[in-house]
Amino acid sequence: MLTVFWDCQGVLLTEFQQRGHTVTSASYCTILTKLRAAILQKQPGLLTKGVLLLHDNARLHSANQTTATLRSFKWKVLQPYSPDLALSDFHLFGPLKHHLSGERYPDDDAVERAVRAWFRQQPKEFYATGFQGLVKRWNKCLNLYGDYVEK
Repeated sequence: MLTVFWDCQGVLLTEFQQRGHTVTSASYCTILTKLRAAILQKQPGLLTKGVLLLHDNARLHSANQTTATLRSFKWKVLQPYSPDLALSDFHLFGPLKHHLSGERYPDDDAVERAVRAWFRQQPKEFYATGFQGLVKRWNKCLNLYGDYVEK
């Protein structure tokens, strides 16, 4: 399983879970700590401006430990959540799956290398376009009071 954090300039962090490993609030908080370190390294000014995190409303994202970690980082979570705002689902994973389709990889490490290479190959404009789409979807979502966006 892949957890990816990205912004309008590119990927900040990719985290692959081992097969059979369950993501818990504790492991997600560890990932968030890695994300904080990645932001500090790649875009230090972002931590000063404030981080606005978009993630779904899965239990581990709303668990006490997770919300306490986000509070300690002084990060805000974009609300309300709607599946129509799943930026990675509608912009990132489709092209990635298309790129990987038909390929055979000898092991999980080879898949991880291919995924990371694909992320690096995408121009900044690819990521910026995704966020422009998010703004449009966000406005539609707000106008529908958090209901699903009409296609």
